Amino acid sequence: MLSVENVTKYYGDFKAVDNLSFKIDKGEIFGLLGVNGAGKTTTFRMIIGLLNKSSGKITLDGKKIDYSVTDKIGFLTEERSLLTKLTVKEQVIYYGILKGMKEEDILKKLDEWLKFFNIAEYKERKIKELSKGNQQKIQFITAIINDPELLILDEPFSGLDPINAQLFMDAIKMCQKKGSMIIFSSHRMEQVEQFCENLVVLVNGKSVLQGNLKEIKKDYRKKNISIIGDVDILKLKSIEGVIDAFEEANEVIVKIKSEEYSKNVFDYVKKCKNIIKYEVEEPTLNEIFIEKVGAVYENKD
Repeated sequence: MLSVENVTKYYGDFKAVDNLSFKIDKGEIFGLLGVNGAGKTTTFRMIIGLLNKSSGKITLDGKKIDYSVTDKIGFLTEERSLLTKLTVKEQVIYYGILKGMKEEDILKKLDEWLKFFNIAEYKERKIKELSKGNQQKIQFITAIINDPELLILDEPFSGLDPINAQLFMDAIKMCQKKGSMIIFSSHRMEQVEQFCENLVVLVNGKSVLQGNLKEIKKDYRKKNISIIGDVDILKLKSIEGVIDAFEEANEVIVKIKSEEYSKNVFDYVKKCKNIIKYEVEEPTLNEIFIEKVGAVYENKD
């Protein structure tokens, strides 16, 4: 288990992380979310020991994280951190040896992952000769080559097309099945929803939303109703409990204050013609994120 307890980090008088706490179990993918400058990268660096905490406690399986346990950790940084004059093979061997692996084991795993990512022919290519997407794959491989117990992924899908993003998703799930604890950060909320059971949202280094994603959605009273059929948007907007109504693709989306108001909308819709869809949906994480983060900034003004 990774345990972060009441962790605070100051840079001089600036508080970058404010009394942050969370826990991650084996085989769990945990979302650490926030806008740029929220304190995510500082938190990652404290976890792996690159930065000292100002206060608080961070442990992995009950032990302080130092050089004796860093071989159990993999870290995919948002920024490229590859040595571009090395070949793919040389780069991965270098990182694997730093993690205490034998070269023969590194090469075996490297061949497996290159095949998985459909880039086996790039093994002897220099990093600088690869596209940004393929460099991202190599950087990911260097992070997981040692089958880490703890894997930190900072914007892993940055710059990837949908096909390669799906490959990364499959690879992350493979790591999860092996029991890795995974901290996942992304600005793409739909990707977070696919992966994360539990999460924390940071604003100015402080948690403004934390817990189980299903429970967060359940507690967030606002709902959406998706309708396909002949309805009048202006009439929908006039119904009690309706916050907004608008067209999106071939559907009409109605936002209501809470599920109890769905009956008011249904009473109108059942009088309309050609209704082929009426569905009350949970809010997206993106909606919740925008409201929670936006509310903090509004309260500061």
